[in-house]
Amino acid sequence: MSPDFILFSLVSALWIMLPAYLPNSAAAVLGGGRPVDGGRTFRDGKRIFGDGKTWQGLFLGILAGILIGSMEIGAREYFGLMMLPELTFPVVVILAAGALLGDLVKSFFKRRLGKERGAEWLVADQYDFVIGAFVLLLLLQYEWVVATVTPLMVLWIIIMTPLLHRVVNIIGYLTGVKDVPW
Repeated sequence: MSPDFILFSLVSALWIMLPAYLPNSAAAVLGGGRPVDGGRTFRDGKRIFGDGKTWQGLFLGILAGILIGSMEIGAREYFGLMMLPELTFPVVVILAAGALLGDLVKSFFKRRLGKERGAEWLVADQYDFVIGAFVLLLLLQYEWVVATVTPLMVLWIIIMTPLLHRVVNIIGYLTGVKDVPW
């Protein structure tokens, strides 16, 4: 495997994941307002998702993912970046929505385990949005995944996701968007 191929796979992985990576950060920065669960509790007496998951954050986070993905679609065509994986609008929407749906599912289970908002949950905190995005992609755009995503790209996503997650959370903490650096 040549170094150029390895680097190309890294860039390609970042390219396809940007519409999934951005929504969580955008939801944290732009969120607020009414919680998705409306303050309701599950049958165990604990909140379904908690105050940190709001309709405004969900909507604006998904919108941010769709916007960056749409910009990637346009940039690929306008700048002739045809060597990069082709993103389609449905794929971009699925990546953005799947990321935040994965985060919601993780929050549901986090509440069941008695973990408070902002409590660190290693592995789940780093991969929830990736799993959500890929589960939806596999259900709704299976052919695109098989034709586009290589095993090396998957490896890069596994490696870079927790690193990017930590860096973004530290920046969020330092800027006052997050209460904790994880």
